[in-house]
Amino acid sequence: MFILEINNISKAYGKIKALDNLSFNVPEGSVFGILGPNGSGKTTTLSIILDVLQADSGSYKWFGESPHAGLRKRIGSLLETPNLYHYLTAVQNLRITQSISGRGDDRDIEKVLKQVNLHERKNYRFSTYSLGMKQRLAIAAALLGDPKVLLLDEPTNGLDPVGIAEIRELIKSLAQSGHTIIMASHLLDEVEKVCDYVAILKQGKLIASGSVDSVLSDEDCLILSAAENRLIELMQGYKGISRVADTPEGVACFFDKGKVSAAEVNAFCFNNGIVLSQITMKKKKLEEKFFELTSTQND
Repeated sequence: MFILEINNISKAYGKIKALDNLSFNVPEGSVFGILGPNGSGKTTTLSIILDVLQADSGSYKWFGESPHAGLRKRIGSLLETPNLYHYLTAVQNLRITQSISGRGDDRDIEKVLKQVNLHERKNYRFSTYSLGMKQRLAIAAALLGDPKVLLLDEPTNGLDPVGIAEIRELIKSLAQSGHTIIMASHLLDEVEKVCDYVAILKQGKLIASGSVDSVLSDEDCLILSAAENRLIELMQGYKGISRVADTPEGVACFFDKGKVSAAEVNAFCFNNGIVLSQITMKKKKLEEKFFELTSTQND
């Protein structure tokens, strides 16, 4: 089942087309990342599916239903900087959020504070919190009422490595407890570590979508090391190779997915007078794929 279905949504701000016939689906129970450079349409997408903005055309469905007021309570969101009061405690802030949203009760406040690992600091003022703790409290506010879906816009933005790691582990924990999480982020390494699925946008257009593994799986890469300087020249003539590059790790040899055998490459080099000191299969990182797509895709 798809928690969210986006069908041909377009949105323009004057002459600027923020979204251009955008379509993708979010599977239930997944952690779904929306990636793109600044101005690619990530925040506009989240704003439309939260009914903050109106699309010019296209449609979307939550839980298989067209948007209506009752659906909003099943969706928690954190779109911008936490709107919390610095002079109030965590509990007091959550009570205010609760009264505005109409979601949850005092027992729910206790529950969400435990979920984000802030229960022991529940009576401390927000101003005493680290940036990571402030972000976790904002996520706790979004969790009031136990929504099925959590939408996060740049949840680790501005955090130090410790804060980023805390949010990463929290997202994993929430996913394991049954929440579907949709997050927009520019931190590609973090998305790769926590997301099951991804949609990559450029200037409002979808240029890749699917499971993280499938988005990355178009090529296999072998890293070869040898004392011989002619290794690059030799591998350029290897049958089925798509390209060869000299990298700090060694000679990178790229092949179509599933079309290379490390043993056969090793034998080929040996039979041509080159003894490899190392041969490793390298998985392409999401960061590499992202920059490859956003720099080469036609506008």
